[in-house]
Amino acid sequence: MSRQPNYDKFPFVAAGPAEECIVGWDEIAARIKHERILCVECYPGANADAIAKELASRLKPTVVIQTTSLLKSAEQLRTMLAPVLTDDRVFGRMNGITLPDYFDAQLLSQARAKVKASTGTILLVGPGAALVTDADVLVYADMARWEIQLRYRRGVLGNLGLENESAAFPEKYKCGFFVEWRAADEWKKQLLSKLDFLLDTNKDETPQIISGDAFRRALAITARRPFRVVPYFDPGPWGGHWMEAICDLPKDQPNHAWCFDCVPEENSLLLGFGNHRVEVPAIDLVFSHPRELLGDAVHGRFGTEFPIRFDFLDTMGGGNLSLQVHPLTEYIQRNFGMHYTQDESYYLLDAGKDATVYLGLKENINREQMIADLHAAQNGGPAFDAEKYVNRWPAKTHDHFLIPAGTIHCSGKESMVLEISATPYIFTFKLWDWGRLGLDGRPRPIHIDHGVANLQWDRTTAWIEQQLINCIQPIAQGEGWREERTGLHEREFIETRRHWFTGTVPHNTRGGVHVLNLVQGEEAVVESPTSAFEPFVVHYAETFIVPAAVGEYTIRPSGKALGSECATLLAYVRTSA
Repeated sequence: MSRQPNYDKFPFVAAGPAEECIVGWDEIAARIKHERILCVECYPGANADAIAKELASRLKPTVVIQTTSLLKSAEQLRTMLAPVLTDDRVFGRMNGITLPDYFDAQLLSQARAKVKASTGTILLVGPGAALVTDADVLVYADMARWEIQLRYRRGVLGNLGLENESAAFPEKYKCGFFVEWRAADEWKKQLLSKLDFLLDTNKDETPQIISGDAFRRALAITARRPFRVVPYFDPGPWGGHWMEAICDLPKDQPNHAWCFDCVPEENSLLLGFGNHRVEVPAIDLVFSHPRELLGDAVHGRFGTEFPIRFDFLDTMGGGNLSLQVHPLTEYIQRNFGMHYTQDESYYLLDAGKDATVYLGLKENINREQMIADLHAAQNGGPAFDAEKYVNRWPAKTHDHFLIPAGTIHCSGKESMVLEISATPYIFTFKLWDWGRLGLDGRPRPIHIDHGVANLQWDRTTAWIEQQLINCIQPIAQGEGWREERTGLHEREFIETRRHWFTGTVPHNTRGGVHVLNLVQGEEAVVESPTSAFEPFVVHYAETFIVPAAVGEYTIRPSGKALGSECATLLAYVRTSA
């Protein structure tokens, strides 16, 4: 932890010259001005009221229609959403609700008639604005998922049409995750290829706009070169302080528990136009270029979903994570409508002398007594004695613990975990949280019944040691490098490979997306043997994506890492036995 931080918190893709990005409402209004119908489609969360006010004051339209006035009533929407949101504090069900389902059919029809009868300039603003009529100019006002969550927390934003700005964050997040964002994303997919302008609304004080052509060109560039998404960091009740030092974070939080370093559904992508940085949801890239990014086989299996997640779990100076289990595939399909589950693994980026990982059950435990003890602890009885039932393994740097769904687990304190998993991360069944409260002062949600229904009771000590801990196999070697298979388990669809190198390592995506992290070494450079992309520099602990379309590429030490041994951990989706 004494190393000089070189972690880049704001990586970007160079996409064009500065003049392609227009900043400020005066300049934006002048650029998009049109004599007939201007439509500003907004992702839920973008401040449609402010956008309408700023543009109307400058463009002086004859008619202004804000789509929030066309929605069903909050009561009607709650009735529509109730069956899929359920009364659980965390979990809902995946569903087929679309953005048009949010609208009152009569009000929408009246708005269409008003547009048809009007002769002057018409300004349409809000989510679903493009439902009203075809526009002469279509602007898409986009917003990063993390910014939406921050606004939820500040109480300045509620869910679409629900008038619930003051609701608790988990309630708003659940609605966003299970319904609102998915409905908006499906609608967005239909517009990305034909929008005339992309409006970055992440910073209200400095709106930025680029042309649709510049936006699409930037995504096309990104889909054919290595890149990073923008990481974000968040505190938690078990959080530590390793990332504060290594990632050079401000000490304005009680701790930093998580870093979402590669979750394209959640992270954003920075597009560089000269000195300007246009922030868009990284999922826009997945929607626009799924075959180039994922490859045909992965796209054929997962569609426009990015199936691999890398994130950090920091317990250095913190506490244990909750004791937990993830649902089996058939359980998550039957109960929540997801078609695959969260298999995962813990790779130890760093470890203190007392670092541990809880993994798997001990031999010959009393199942009924364990379940009774979990319920008793949750109901205010004696604390659950985790070590009576669960293995506690010592952990050191570069250890790799595999965690197929159904396996009881958690990271212990004094660990810095690179978590590699499938994407549906919200489906974690907490069994025991060590009797502590969340940062909001409330007990964290516990789902013992869900967890017990998924626990694989035969995954006990001997099996865990043989199947899930440091299952390292040498694969190949060359001049200045060697490759090892580190997992994952045969029940998991993600494969991981570790490369140790002092020289140049050859790689090939072989038609599938690669996700990597530099797990040892100060700096490395990713290069194309055919100069298909500019050399791409990565630093210690940074996660990066290599699209399937890249094909051949190499990685070698660079900068201060020259002459020392580096290592990357690579994950990809298995597409054949």
